[in-house]
Amino acid sequence: MISHGKEIKVFSGNSNPELAKAICSHLFKELGECSCSHFADGECSISVHEPVRGADVFIVQSTCKPVNDNLMELLVMIDAMRRASAGRITAVIPYFGYARQDRKAKSRDPISAKLVANLITAAGADRVLTMDLHAAQIQGFFDIPVDNLFGAPLFAKHYLDIYGKGNDDIMVVSPDVGSTARARNFSLKLGCNMAIVDKRRERANQSEVMNIIGNVEGKTCILLDDMVDTAGSLCGAAKAIVEIGGAKEVYACASHGVLSGPAIDRINDSTIKELLLLDTIPYPADRQPSDKIRYMSVAPVFAEAIQRVYEEMSISNLFE
Repeated sequence: MISHGKEIKVFSGNSNPELAKAICSHLFKELGECSCSHFADGECSISVHEPVRGADVFIVQSTCKPVNDNLMELLVMIDAMRRASAGRITAVIPYFGYARQDRKAKSRDPISAKLVANLITAAGADRVLTMDLHAAQIQGFFDIPVDNLFGAPLFAKHYLDIYGKGNDDIMVVSPDVGSTARARNFSLKLGCNMAIVDKRRERANQSEVMNIIGNVEGKTCILLDDMVDTAGSLCGAAKAIVEIGGAKEVYACASHGVLSGPAIDRINDSTIKELLLLDTIPYPADRQPSDKIRYMSVAPVFAEAIQRVYEEMSISNLFE
């Protein structure tokens, strides 16, 4: 039995409309007509300007800065589509905010990622489509299907085109012990060795690099992470790789460029030659472009995933 709606309709909130338009371009669809604004007191106002009855609706909205505004927009849009009798509603969340609050780190801590999952489900979403969750177990926080896409194949193709497979001069480096599995899988795609930066985090958003596990001397190193927030960890790891490990040069890539606070200045002043990001989060509008930061589009991946969701096809085959 086919459970999808009668046609694909893609809508966007205010968080990343350019990505939504790019996804529609790959689907050969027009972006759905809706407006997301605020009342005078700051309350979210959503107006949908076309029928969605019976349609397979996909709402593209990253919960990035301003996180709470974008999250509330997503919830209200889901509710509006549900009340307009959409056939099925998929929340397309390229960057899932609150993902780092996935467990109790100390007494009386909230598990905010679970709360957000509950809110999205309660609003009326039938499915979630996201990319590179900070912790894979967040998929289990939802009582609805979750498809977690991967950005690493995009990075792998980029670096394979430049360096080829099995290049002994290339080394993949994990910026911390927690990212080891991600870096190992990435190194297998490139056919090269890997190293690990061992660090001690003194307090939130600050870290002290301690040691390099692996020989990176004279190598071109590629740092891989899932997100870049304040860039302290990434830039500290790059500095250690060069100054302690003796690497020739350092490149970096990450799925989500949160780029909070001093991140861009740190990257500009760091030993990183180039930071490659996916466009799950737009570049901060109030900052000058950085010569070191480049973006790759995830629109083709999300467009293919949306088409497969609509046609009831496997999404895991995308990454085999």
